Amino acid sequence: MDALTRLHRSLVGGDDEQQPDDSILADTEGLCSLSPLQRIYAFAACLVAGLALMILSLLVFARPIKFAVMFTFGNIMAVGSTAFVMGPQRQLRMMFDPVRVYATAIYAGCVALALIFALLIHNKLLTLIVIICEICALFWYSLSYIPFARRMVSDLMVKVCDTEI
Repeated sequence: MDALTRLHRSLVGGDDEQQPDDSILADTEGLCSLSPLQRIYAFAACLVAGLALMILSLLVFARPIKFAVMFTFGNIMAVGSTAFVMGPQRQLRMMFDPVRVYATAIYAGCVALALIFALLIHNKLLTLIVIICEICALFWYSLSYIPFARRMVSDLMVKVCDTEI
């Protein structure tokens, strides 16, 4: 149990007691009093459920509207699972860091557009195009957490495709 507490502190970055902010989510941080073990279990459960939804969405790929809804909700669950480890306030702060603000905005826009095209407009072609953009935006967003990963991908694209991202 002590090892899990140390793991949680290293992932979150400090003590469990944090000074309150004047932000929107400041008062919600104290509402969740999960132990470090419960946070890791919740993270794993949310991540597995999100990945399962994304994989199961491939079964209904022939029906793009159902595919888009399942894939997008699975995607949101998988990305949101990290909020259990580091807390929702820090998760949002990290998502809107200057390094990843554009990737976050494009990803959130693609998620919204995918749901709008799938649930309201019922346009299969636009839904699939936005899902592809959503996957690319999530990939680019995820690369921002790995040092120098975006630069390596850009360099690779220059060498392979003679283009730059």
